[in-house]
Amino acid sequence: MTSISGNYSGDLRCTSVHRPSGSALETDAPADNQGRGERFSPTDLVATALNTCLLTIMGIVAERHGWDLLGCKARVEKVMTTEPPRKIACLEVWIELPAHLDPKARRILDKAAENCPVKLSLEASIPMIFHWS
Repeated sequence: MTSISGNYSGDLRCTSVHRPSGSALETDAPADNQGRGERFSPTDLVATALNTCLLTIMGIVAERHGWDLLGCKARVEKVMTTEPPRKIACLEVWIELPAHLDPKARRILDKAAENCPVKLSLEASIPMIFHWS
């Protein structure tokens, strides 16, 4: 179990601390929702969690197989609903694997990404579209 504590800092900003490491991050309400948009918003962190989880899980599998995954990139675009209640309408993901990987490695990494814990946690609630290259 991991513990994360959070404090409201005022002006629609919060600070969260990852208890095991002491690492901190700040969030800000987005500009289109009364904030300044100067930090990640809470929903940006959802997209970031998906993005980094995909890369991390593929990195674990790549290391297990001795594949060089340096240069692998992932980008997530978060689309919010236009009608209330405000929530994430869709997450669209682009994953760019290094060109030197053979088709078998690409299939294995694709399957690993499909089983990313964040993706599995979100897929019943948020539509996700994946693009691979």
